[in-house]
Amino acid sequence: MTELLFNAFIMNTVSHIQHGLWRHPAARQADFDDVQVWIDLVRTLESGLFDAAFFADVVGLYGPVNGDYEVNAREGLQIPSHDPSVLMSALAVNTEHLGLAFTSSVLQAHPFEFARRASTLDHISKGRIAWNIVTSTQENAARNFGLDRLTAHDERYEWADEYLDVVFKLWEGSWDEGALLKDRQRGVFSDYTKIHKIHHVGKRYRVEGPHLPAPSPQRTPLLFQAGSSPAGRAFAARNAEAQFISTPNPAAAAELIADTRRLAEAAGRHSDDIKFFQGFVLVTGSTEEEARRNEADLERYISPDGFLAHANLGVSQDDGRPLPPDTLLADVKTNGGRSHIEWMRKSVPDREPTVADLGRLTSRRHARLVGTPEQIADQLVVWQQAGIDGVNLINWMIPGSYEEFSRHLLPVLQKRGLAKHEYAKGTLRAKLFGHDRLNDRHPAARYRGYFTPR
Repeated sequence: MTELLFNAFIMNTVSHIQHGLWRHPAARQADFDDVQVWIDLVRTLESGLFDAAFFADVVGLYGPVNGDYEVNAREGLQIPSHDPSVLMSALAVNTEHLGLAFTSSVLQAHPFEFARRASTLDHISKGRIAWNIVTSTQENAARNFGLDRLTAHDERYEWADEYLDVVFKLWEGSWDEGALLKDRQRGVFSDYTKIHKIHHVGKRYRVEGPHLPAPSPQRTPLLFQAGSSPAGRAFAARNAEAQFISTPNPAAAAELIADTRRLAEAAGRHSDDIKFFQGFVLVTGSTEEEARRNEADLERYISPDGFLAHANLGVSQDDGRPLPPDTLLADVKTNGGRSHIEWMRKSVPDREPTVADLGRLTSRRHARLVGTPEQIADQLVVWQQAGIDGVNLINWMIPGSYEEFSRHLLPVLQKRGLAKHEYAKGTLRAKLFGHDRLNDRHPAARYRGYFTPR
């Protein structure tokens, strides 16, 4: 049996995925602005041998342009939220092995500044930083950075291609190996001849360089990506080392993974150059009946309004305010999410479902595994056979969901050979792939020595 990898899927906010659960008396996420909450959490994750804390992020509100955001504010739906990259330093110095992955959009930071920040964090963490590459999907995010509207979907990936081109040149090509000397005898800290300007000129960016930080332990942070559209899969196949997927069942996961691995090979990489992390919500109990009772208790706190606002299905009144929860789906007029709504109507054959029903259904858009630790382990084996390499564990509550994993599920997984007993040494990339730096098949590798005078 092959060991699975485990990430904690979290966000520096009140309500990330499981909207409404911040109200649970055992939940600490309402105090997300207290750094001690996160320090305590990463220590919990490290004691549970998690591979990484994976921080999601957004830079805009969910919802239509000029729409009402009362639900967002009421539910804490990713507002207020804080910058996860700023948090990384505190978490790095309070952990030794745990990977620290943060999301940053190509929209929000100039690539020169971002590359410097990521390298700094990789130095502080001694090589445990990962970057989740996103292009942003909120219209409000685009307006927050001076655009009139969100850039078209496929064009956002063209933008991301150039963004990566810049940061790869900085991380991999600006400093040759051996440029950093620290030679006290000769009084030479760095070898000028081995540090290069990159002189990038492209459609969106002009960057002269050189990269200001010396190479960090990984040079390029471990690269995550989550897009599952055709453009997103092609982008991941070219660039990602790990992809976060959210498929409804093992068959769908197998199809998506096989297609992305095929695209990776077509791009000159190996099929196993990418590891796939499926998002899961877990509910455990000592018996299946107890697990179902625990699930029912958690669902009492779910906010249908929050899930609908997050899904952005277009289920709202003309002024952007949410429809009343007892509105029949047959009466809902929308251009977005129509197939989702029709599927919901068919799934409730004995009555006409309501907006509240739609909200509850949307709360299950991530794969949910419910049962005893042994039953959940059985299900994870099925998903592993479909091709996943790891789990992105979505929490109900911080820190409780991760404490329960470590206390109840981890021992069962270890006994079956599905989870490690100790951390490997080295950087995050070394732990996952066996080497500190990107392999030679990755497109960033072409910039090694690229700027060295011939």
